[in-house]
Amino acid sequence: MSDAATDSPRPAPGPDQPPIPVRLVTFNTHHGVGTDERHDLARLATVLAAADADLICLQEVDRRFGPRSEDVDQALLLSRALDMHLAWGPAIDEPRRDGGDRRQYGNALLSRLPVLVSDVHRLPGGGEPRSALQTMVELDGGALWVTATHLTTSSAAERAEQVAALAALHTGAMATGVLVGDFNASPDAPELEPLHARFTDAWELAGEKEDRAGWRFWTSGQGLTHPAGAPRRRIDQVWVSEGVGVASARVLDAEGASDHLPLVVDLLVPSGV
Repeated sequence: MSDAATDSPRPAPGPDQPPIPVRLVTFNTHHGVGTDERHDLARLATVLAAADADLICLQEVDRRFGPRSEDVDQALLLSRALDMHLAWGPAIDEPRRDGGDRRQYGNALLSRLPVLVSDVHRLPGGGEPRSALQTMVELDGGALWVTATHLTTSSAAERAEQVAALAALHTGAMATGVLVGDFNASPDAPELEPLHARFTDAWELAGEKEDRAGWRFWTSGQGLTHPAGAPRRRIDQVWVSEGVGVASARVLDAEGASDHLPLVVDLLVPSGV
């Protein structure tokens, strides 16, 4: 699906229209291989189901990629297991030598909400290919743009180029939206600075916060997500556009399903936009 958004004005929401609650999860799945080095897609599906989310943005998802993930279509299997719509955004897309289904790897959106628009945008940079999956989902009385991505580990300079490309994707017609994923940099990193002009870090906006600091009291409240066993980096993030509220943000226990921890954010999306 690839429908062009229009710039036609939308009616402003009335003062009596409450915001629409939307629960969103972002999670780097490490192609379903957990901290025990086992590929276990059922374990991953169990973690995701427990989050009870409306939208699930996944990074490092394999589709017939090879032995590391038992050559299965992870995106399709997870969408079926959770009974959710699927939008797919490959970063790697290669033909197979046996002539079968293409070998793919990238970002996925699982959604309880109807997906009205789905586009894949290649991001600049060398090394491992990177992309952004941009979707629009229908809400009851509104709509929400969701851009999911996974930035490079190569260098801050390449991440800066990718951030500039992401910022350019967010046009005036997409005034209500979120940008989520694994940014491989902390929210205050210089290369992420352009995001601050268009978005706000959801973790900072959240009225309630919960993380996995445990006995590491010195990291309490920081929302660290990587590495899963002893997190010390906040590289998995949700950024929201102006007007989108954040009721709560929580780092979940991944039950060993990945080398990252999932982040769940309870959004409050304006009605009538």
